[in-house]
Amino acid sequence: MDFFAWILIILLFSGSFIGLFYPIIPAILLVWMGVFVGHFFINDLIISWWTWSSLLVITVAIFIADYIASMYFITKYGASLLGKRVATIGLIVGSFIIPPFGIFIVPFTAVFLIEYMQNQSMKQSGKIAAGTLLGFISSTIVKAFLHLLIIIIFLVDALLF
Repeated sequence: MDFFAWILIILLFSGSFIGLFYPIIPAILLVWMGVFVGHFFINDLIISWWTWSSLLVITVAIFIADYIASMYFITKYGASLLGKRVATIGLIVGSFIIPPFGIFIVPFTAVFLIEYMQNQSMKQSGKIAAGTLLGFISSTIVKAFLHLLIIIIFLVDALLF
């Protein structure tokens, strides 16, 4: 039983990294599902209170970092409120169109067009669209690091204690 549980944990953790690039896949939920599989199907004592607390704090940090990184770049480059909303929608729609490149192309193009239609210059619209990409990329890097940190903490607790 442990063998199959570990296979499932590996699949869930791997899927969480795919979810970083496909917003329709709940990345952090997959990480937590892997942790729960370890807890409920391998040994309910392998995960200490320190690990549970750490995972919860890091999960909150993921949501905060995601928001801050995305909004920082979009705001820094002067996106309008509509541009910010379109960036989010474009990211989700882009997951379905031309995968995996759609998550870059669709938000960039949509934000560029929205900002240009709101009387921004072509150069400024391009800067804002580039800020959207920088926000997504920086947010993804931070989330990947924090996901990896959660996985390492879980594995250290599960394998060493």
